[in-house]
Amino acid sequence: MNTKLHAVTDANGRPLSFFITAGQISDYTGAAALLDDLPKAQWMLADRGYDAEWFRDALEQKGITPCIPGRKSRSFPVKYDKRRYKRRNRIEIMFGRLKDWRRVATRYDRCPTVFFSALALAATVLFWL
Repeated sequence: MNTKLHAVTDANGRPLSFFITAGQISDYTGAAALLDDLPKAQWMLADRGYDAEWFRDALEQKGITPCIPGRKSRSFPVKYDKRRYKRRNRIEIMFGRLKDWRRVATRYDRCPTVFFSALALAATVLFWL
């Protein structure tokens, strides 16, 4: 009944790629799916759901410095740039603007393909036209 939307954005908060998973699926699935779509960047901002050693290692192999706070259940703390992490609000603003479209916010479409198409259309109109 519910879905999670994973997105890769540029520095200005404009979406570059999306991936949809079921609501009960871990964020690691979305991270693994979008790993190949990452553009060249210096930093990667993500929330605690994406905190995994394999994801951090994959980002560093691509030359990207992760700025991801550690999960609360972590046995040792992870250092991250708190000042840079505050810029993650651009991503939240992007999700908020997408939800201005009623069809995206309420998820009227039962078929994931149709929902994804509506999402792509909304992103194109809002951010790229």
